[in-house]
Amino acid sequence: MDYKKTSAPADTVTRNVAELTKETGNIYESVVIIGKRANQLNLEMKDDLTKKLAEFATHTDSLDEVFENREQIEISRYYERLPKPTLIATQEFLEDKVYFRNPAKEKEQIQ
Repeated sequence: MDYKKTSAPADTVTRNVAELTKETGNIYESVVIIGKRANQLNLEMKDDLTKKLAEFATHTDSLDEVFENREQIEISRYYERLPKPTLIATQEFLEDKVYFRNPAKEKEQIQ
């Protein structure tokens, strides 16, 4: 899912625990799934931001020539306004857009 087109709220929202446990039956398992997805999103967002900011990087070692680039500031502000990866991951989990499996449970079902 594209994190730029998410329907996740930008602010913290109180969630119903019953909704989070509906899919897994266990709140802790749900939190682990959301946390792992949030880490994936965070890495993706960080890579995108780094690539965009690398276009404006100067390769001089002089501290006297450090200046603020307007485009860099706008890109940084855009990423700061996006919902946090945890909020996006929670929204994806509640909308059943996250694929997950538990190998331990699968092993129990086979036996």
